[in-house]
Amino acid sequence: MPNYRRDQTPGGTWFFTVVAFKRRPIFCQQQFRESLQRSIIRTGEVLPFKINAWVLLPDHLHCVWTLPDNDAEFSMRWKLIKQYVSRECQSYFPGHDDFSVAKKKRRESSIWQRRFWEHRIRSERDFAKHLDYLHFNPVKHGHCNNPADWPYSSFHRYQAKGFYPKDWATTESPKFNQKTKFGEA
Repeated sequence: MPNYRRDQTPGGTWFFTVVAFKRRPIFCQQQFRESLQRSIIRTGEVLPFKINAWVLLPDHLHCVWTLPDNDAEFSMRWKLIKQYVSRECQSYFPGHDDFSVAKKKRRESSIWQRRFWEHRIRSERDFAKHLDYLHFNPVKHGHCNNPADWPYSSFHRYQAKGFYPKDWATTESPKFNQKTKFGEA
């Protein structure tokens, strides 16, 4: 098994991208959303973490998490979340016909792409930049014209707390409210 070089900073804040297997547009379907929510709760009971921000798109998701002090086990959290969802949703989203030999050998799910991408947030500015990216992503992919129109996003929570103005990303020069504090909202 590969030994990936990952930043293992305890108590860090992380930006993640997780993708559906073959980019199948299943993530916004009700069965998947409900299973994902249960899986996150279940995982958080065993290995706590704070969700700072989240956006769920049809074929991928982005999120920002903060781990507890002295804990850097984000990979185990993703493993558990993916396992729980896979077990619950396999009958809803079959797709073993197009599996590679390696995927069959590892008995992997037809729901998730094998890995995920992570980036440790290093500053207030980095945090704000990744929040903007995450919250603007549904617009970028053509799912809506305004981040406020996308229902599967933490944008609404940030906007309600005043971190984003009502018309954020509706003009040619979107601006982020610089009052945002690292890890808040």
